[in-house]
Amino acid sequence: MYYSTNVQSPLGMLTIASDGENITGLWIEGQKYYLSSVLDEIIKKDDLPVFQNAREWLTRYFAGEMPEISKLPLRPAGGKFRQHVWKILCEIPYGEVVTYGSIAKEVAEKMGRDRMSSQAVGGAVGHNPISIIIPCHRVVGTSGSLTGYAGGIQLKIKLLEHEGVDMSHLFIPKKGTAL
Repeated sequence: MYYSTNVQSPLGMLTIASDGENITGLWIEGQKYYLSSVLDEIIKKDDLPVFQNAREWLTRYFAGEMPEISKLPLRPAGGKFRQHVWKILCEIPYGEVVTYGSIAKEVAEKMGRDRMSSQAVGGAVGHNPISIIIPCHRVVGTSGSLTGYAGGIQLKIKLLEHEGVDMSHLFIPKKGTAL
């Protein structure tokens, strides 16, 4: 059984999902893979303590503060590989970006492999079920391409600008999955 609540944000309506104790999803209305990790019935229930904590976290985030991800109980559904990638995303500092390639190297090391595909990492980043809190918007292509955000390229830009990221070396790709 899953529960959900909605939260209005500067990005539009957000839907948060929970198993009752942990946050299992956070989606921006209309994004790719909306509610995709909810494999069971979902019931609207606004008064769960975990939802109140998430609302407070989001309020602080959108007010320009840097709330700690570790203060929220997160339980995104996914296999071992995706869990490794999402854990790395949680370690990206507020206001900074990293590349898919650097995450691939780190995941390969953690999994005892010589190398890992940046495209595989891109798939895991793109299927992150807890948007904003697990900051997949902070991942860019090696060349500075703003590619691969399930919420769309304009929302990715808005989040990065909100965090004060230096956008001078980043660009919108002419074609790709984020457009």
